[in-house]
Amino acid sequence: MGLPVRDQMKYWGVAAAVFMAVLWYLGDVILPFVLGAAIAYFLDPVADRLERMGTSRGVATTIITCLALLIFIVAALLIVPTLVSQTASLINIAPQLFQDLQGFLTSRFPALVDTDSTLHQSLVSLGETIRDQGGKVLNSVVSSAASVINILLLLVIVPVVAFYLLYDWDHMVARIDEMLPRDHAPVIRQLAGEIDATLASFIRGMGTVSLILGTFYAVSLMLVGLQFGLVIGAVAGLVTFIPYVGALVGGALAIGLGLFQFWGDWMTIGLIAGIFVAGQVAEGNFLTPKLVGSSVGLHPVWLIFALSVFGTLFGFVGMLVAVPLAAALGVLVRFFIGQYQGSRLYRGLSGRDEG
Repeated sequence: MGLPVRDQMKYWGVAAAVFMAVLWYLGDVILPFVLGAAIAYFLDPVADRLERMGTSRGVATTIITCLALLIFIVAALLIVPTLVSQTASLINIAPQLFQDLQGFLTSRFPALVDTDSTLHQSLVSLGETIRDQGGKVLNSVVSSAASVINILLLLVIVPVVAFYLLYDWDHMVARIDEMLPRDHAPVIRQLAGEIDATLASFIRGMGTVSLILGTFYAVSLMLVGLQFGLVIGAVAGLVTFIPYVGALVGGALAIGLGLFQFWGDWMTIGLIAGIFVAGQVAEGNFLTPKLVGSSVGLHPVWLIFALSVFGTLFGFVGMLVAVPLAAALGVLVRFFIGQYQGSRLYRGLSGRDEG
């Protein structure tokens, strides 16, 4: 005989409270393990495909690990130094950019940027704030990442965790399935399958889309000659998972910097704008339909809300788990809505839909 609903809610509530407490108190400690699990989940389909091609799970995991390490080494040697350098230069040059903007406004709208005007003071203050706060953020990130402990955690523990989780992924899923309560196992399997489908479409699909678009934006902007093309491409790629936001943010940054760098060269400025138009067209008509699908079930507003809440409460680890939790909650909400619409409370005594 199954447990009453009240007891089930109590147990699930305790499990949720324990999960939140672990995130709250052990966020920094479990960060390498969360990253390793995310990497293993992302790469599991690749390992499954290699297995279907005739390799063992161990050989497939080893091949994937070697390729991932090779890509990481190349990126660390070629891309990361340039990215950090451009980011630091962009932060340092921000006050000069705002001074140029002030001069532009002064020449065309002198009444708006009088020395004692609010707009003038706001522009000066904004430029100084970006330089000071941006420098502090960059220094804090570099200093925290430069500690030996953090470097070891991220560069040693994460690959090791990812390797073992990827190797044992199918076994872990099977063991978890064996531990499901027998009365509710079919429903839990159905919900888990829907959550996995949502995450696979969103994380793996949008991760691939973000990588493709970020690379396209960065390479194209650097070929055009924009000074901070790599940084803008990376930023646009990172926020591509929110529809239209990547193109809008990246386009605004690129065109804004392009106006300062190429003022009067309207052909180059038009090319910069055209890069983001082309990227948006490719994303909407080819990349997202092919790699993500049309029924992901994660609304952009729901994603932003989840990222904001979990990021505020649990820091960087909270942001990492926000997307899986948002997907899981979305599936659960749709399930309970379906249960409600099939219940007598919704359908009434007649048991029939209206109309």
